[in-house]
Amino acid sequence: MSGMTAVAMSGGLDSSVVAWMLSRGDEEIVGLSMLLWDRGEEVVHGRCCGALDLGDARRVAEQCGIPHYTLRMEKEFRRSVVDPFVDGYLAGTTPVPCTRCNTWIKFGLFLERARQLGAQRIATGHYARIVRAGDQFELHAARYRDKDQSYYLFELTQEQLSTSRFPLGEKTKDEVRSLAREVGLRVAEKGESMELCFVSGGIREFVEREAAARPEIGEIAAEGATVRDRAGTVLGRAEPYYRYTVGQRRGLGLGSPERLYVLGVDAGANEIVVGGREELLVAGLMGSPMHWIGERQTGEVEATVKIRARHAGVRCRVSTDEAGRTVVEFDQPQHGVAPGQAAVLYQGTRVLGGCWIESALENGS
Repeated sequence: MSGMTAVAMSGGLDSSVVAWMLSRGDEEIVGLSMLLWDRGEEVVHGRCCGALDLGDARRVAEQCGIPHYTLRMEKEFRRSVVDPFVDGYLAGTTPVPCTRCNTWIKFGLFLERARQLGAQRIATGHYARIVRAGDQFELHAARYRDKDQSYYLFELTQEQLSTSRFPLGEKTKDEVRSLAREVGLRVAEKGESMELCFVSGGIREFVEREAAARPEIGEIAAEGATVRDRAGTVLGRAEPYYRYTVGQRRGLGLGSPERLYVLGVDAGANEIVVGGREELLVAGLMGSPMHWIGERQTGEVEATVKIRARHAGVRCRVSTDEAGRTVVEFDQPQHGVAPGQAAVLYQGTRVLGGCWIESALENGS
């Protein structure tokens, strides 16, 4: 393969092994790390943008014998990932910042910067697979489901897939760690990265700090949310509404003979609606316009949909309403359809695309 490949090096185990694997071949490799959220004062590993992890990336690049550079992207990361994350919680939804980071930063801005340095393609440590089918590029789940990250990649385009590589898509985590140990990479025993690299402490505290630093947001609810059931009966008070997400059970602080779950979040009223687990069951969802990775499909589409990253998936029928929104009808009712999460469609291991969940379809609607 001719031309340069830029490896996105976070300082973690997976991207380090990718750098080692590609550096043993005959292509030109450069390691690039992204400084996304400057936490230089924190002595904490496991944050893909932390100072210690960027140091690990640099030292692994030395072991691989490849040049390494750090790209500063703090402003773009805040604008594309952090601010929408805060806005989402304040609107009463459940954001998925990892998808936004993939779409706008890792396979958008990072690819652009890599090209400016002369790279023709990028490689990352994602557990997913890219399959070429004729003149199309397909995104597929990783060979081993327990590490699959394809859910977070559903917004990728043909152009992004054509210039990307996922060398770990066929491997298990144990195989990756064994390789790191075998060749003596300094990160061989390093643990998993933290899911939200930019949040230290609790989400509530982070949202409040960020909101206080953005005057355009205005005042946010400081007092606890009113908790009621679907009939409107007030059951008590809890933390402010942005502390909760649909399907959550813990942290309500209510004395009840039955387990209660969050059914909905009303940001405007600072209210939480709760009920029994059976009330979480819904028949489907309404979402934003569908993003198709390959050719746009028309009419009703049968597929399997995942409504969160660790969801097992359920058979469904997908159509478009008159307003252009996506309508997903489940074959079997599902728990915990949360606005702000993604609904990602699969046919077998292939990711067709997905949409952002706006609301649930109640049974019988």
